[in-house]
Amino acid sequence: MLIKKDEKSKNKILKISGLYITLIGILILLILASLCVGSAGYSISEIIDVLFFGKEGFAKIVIFNLRLPRIVLAILIGASLSVAGALLQAVMRNPLADPGTIGVSAGAGTAATTILLIFPNMMNSLPIFAFGGALLTCALIYFMAWKQGIDPVRIILSGVAINSVLGAYNGLLQMLHSDNLSSILAFLNGSLSGRNWGHVKLALIYAIIGLTIAFACTKSANVLQLGDEMAKSLGFKVSRHRIILSAVSAFLAAATVTVAGMIGFVGLVVPHIARMIVGSDHKVLLPTSCLIGSIVLLAADTLGRTIIPGMEIPVGIVMAVTGGPFFLYLLRRSGKKCF
Repeated sequence: MLIKKDEKSKNKILKISGLYITLIGILILLILASLCVGSAGYSISEIIDVLFFGKEGFAKIVIFNLRLPRIVLAILIGASLSVAGALLQAVMRNPLADPGTIGVSAGAGTAATTILLIFPNMMNSLPIFAFGGALLTCALIYFMAWKQGIDPVRIILSGVAINSVLGAYNGLLQMLHSDNLSSILAFLNGSLSGRNWGHVKLALIYAIIGLTIAFACTKSANVLQLGDEMAKSLGFKVSRHRIILSAVSAFLAAATVTVAGMIGFVGLVVPHIARMIVGSDHKVLLPTSCLIGSIVLLAADTLGRTIIPGMEIPVGIVMAVTGGPFFLYLLRRSGKKCF
């Protein structure tokens, strides 16, 4: 029996290792493709000359100052949104939970929109306000959902209601400042255009902190999936861990909103794909979601800036157009069994 268990464990480790190697290989190929294609096309040899041999010229400016920063950002943001979605789906025990659908991203976006339109002189404090907006929205959702404990269904319903209210506020704000909307269109649609190494540094700090905490919370996420009664019978403080995981998700969502604006469907679709491949164990699910999220968002951004010559489609729009139908396909394929 022990020998069989050891063999199963080894086979599982080999399969997971093979999956990670495959996903990393796909990501590397996608990075090379993203560096090559665009309004100015470059060959692999030209990319290698610039990256590894320091070749000077216009190609170096395009690759180092324009394409490479947004590639790194797409990887970081895709990973952050995917992990945030996976954690929220565990917390809520609901496959429709993600930072966008329950209002966390809307809270960060509302705070950021308010700063951009009303207090533009406070732009340097945008990350703090975005995180504060996400955290405040999260707290409000839990307050509205609390009734002798927290029920995941009430959390979802509260989040949807708050999302609607914040959407109305944002619409009113845009009407009142219609002459200044051009400055936030990219933010509202979610875009990586014009991002530089300063944005990468900011996103990297947030991603390292948020993802490190998220990976340390895999045990909590696994226990929460069992249901409140089962978790409590194991001596687990359900409400405390639910709040901690929600705060981590809010932190990751706020980081992405600050840097790239409102990008939807990544945190909703990617955890489903990862769960279909590796199952529901968050020790494997979170790293898999990280890699798939990076691949998905980088592919969407590359597609958005190359599909129509001379025109760039924001990555948020590409994700909405492709993510919605794909999510419906997943629902049709998996039926009601999502966990």
